[in-house]
Amino acid sequence: MRPIQEIADKLDLTPDGLMVYGDYMAKIRLATLRQNTARQKGKIVLVSAINPTRSGEGKTTVSIGLAQGMQRLGARVALALREPSLGPIFGIKGGGAGGGHCQLEPSTRINMHFTGDMHAVGAAHNLLAALVDNAVHFHSELDLEHRQVFWRRVLDVNDRALRQAVIGLGGRLNGVPRETGFDITAASEVMGILCLAEDLTDLKQRLGRILVGFDRQGAPVTASGLQATGAMAALLQDAILPNLVQSSEGVPALVHGGPFGNIAHGCNSVIATKSAAARADYVVTEAGFGFDLGAEKFFDLKCRSAGLWPHAVVLVVTVRALRLHGGGSPQSGGTVEEICAGLEHLFHHVESVQAFGFEPVIAINRFDGDDEADLKAIEDGCRAYDLSVARFDGYARGGAGGEALAVAVMAATERPQPPPRFLYELDESPERKILAVASTIYGASEVVFSRTALKDLERIRDLGYQQLPICIAKTHLSLSSDPSRIGHQDGFELPVESVRISAGAGYLLALTGDIVTMPGLSARPAAHRIDLSDEGEVLGV
Repeated sequence: MRPIQEIADKLDLTPDGLMVYGDYMAKIRLATLRQNTARQKGKIVLVSAINPTRSGEGKTTVSIGLAQGMQRLGARVALALREPSLGPIFGIKGGGAGGGHCQLEPSTRINMHFTGDMHAVGAAHNLLAALVDNAVHFHSELDLEHRQVFWRRVLDVNDRALRQAVIGLGGRLNGVPRETGFDITAASEVMGILCLAEDLTDLKQRLGRILVGFDRQGAPVTASGLQATGAMAALLQDAILPNLVQSSEGVPALVHGGPFGNIAHGCNSVIATKSAAARADYVVTEAGFGFDLGAEKFFDLKCRSAGLWPHAVVLVVTVRALRLHGGGSPQSGGTVEEICAGLEHLFHHVESVQAFGFEPVIAINRFDGDDEADLKAIEDGCRAYDLSVARFDGYARGGAGGEALAVAVMAATERPQPPPRFLYELDESPERKILAVASTIYGASEVVFSRTALKDLERIRDLGYQQLPICIAKTHLSLSSDPSRIGHQDGFELPVESVRISAGAGYLLALTGDIVTMPGLSARPAAHRIDLSDEGEVLGV
């Protein structure tokens, strides 16, 4: 690893513009961020993927390797990526900082605690929860109805036992008993706010708009009404500053914010993306899970809110994911016919990319053991569809293994930038917005709203929130709401179970199918493999 100032020099960041955390990590100070608006903007490259297997398809690895390949070609490039969450790290997927010769460094620090942003988000969220219950306990003038409080608590570790809980037990001194529960910190609306806020003023305004529940007359109660805004912002004073680290080959990386892609909008912070674009000619960023989740939200939520728009889109595919969507098993070898069948799933995502005005570059992330016939079948299928395609071997070879993809992506950025195009207008009804996403991106023929969801939508209209954009929470493993329905889907019903108001983040959260906001650990969680050596080195991430 290079000293952090050497990395900062690549982005014209001076020592007085940094808040340094040891030798290899820093935050960019607020005064420096305010200088970004006067700088020329670089080209943004969005990396997304097809629906992944449960192990993931290496989208972060491809993003890092692509940037390293571009650097090898002489480009002034920066990464803008999300922070890992402890939930997946100790759960199924393990570390979230790339892999092989395409990692963010120092990877173990980034994966665990980093600069404390995730904990700051959790503290701000839980402070608001404590103020809510304190107001109920003391019968404040807000007259909160404790059965109408829906602000839960958060924890950054998967723990299914906390999904539903009863608090306030043990007598009058311990508060008012009520049902509640915990979400994973990455699903917190505070995380969504942190990642969509433009500056401190915007942050405080968004925090103040958080809707926590209703009073006994049915009127909304917000964080500003609880006088929580200032204290929450104070807890986030450093968390709002983007983190500067580096890749395995010294590419500057602004790693900041980490909302989940299936139950939030899955993108890193607006501040980090804009900062990277102000200080590099190319910015490689990613959006969580497949294009149907993270990338759609990148366009319809993040870009709409922040005035951003990319110059190119990359879709990551793998042999194992295409084999899964072609009816085979991702854990074992199979036939070329399965790969060809799985290409229908890829082409559905290509059409989704085209709905936003882009022709994607297909990145084939090669894994050790991939059969040459399978790789060639993917290439032939993409070329028959007139798609730009390149193999990626960055895990094993670093930036050298990403050069072919870098050439294709840089060529794509030379095309005229498509104008912003969204799937729906904000003045459309929430039902029409949900249908627009479901039909265009997922392939659904109909959206079916539960009785609870219909009541939620009625309240949303009564309160005047119907103009907000839509964030749909669904499984990342399928285009539908059913994770077992793999492959190309058309003509299915998308069930909407409930619709929540995320007034601070600025969207309506529609929950489909069996969505849990607090994941559980598997029978053999990744935590079993993690250890600390006698020399103080974290192992197994």
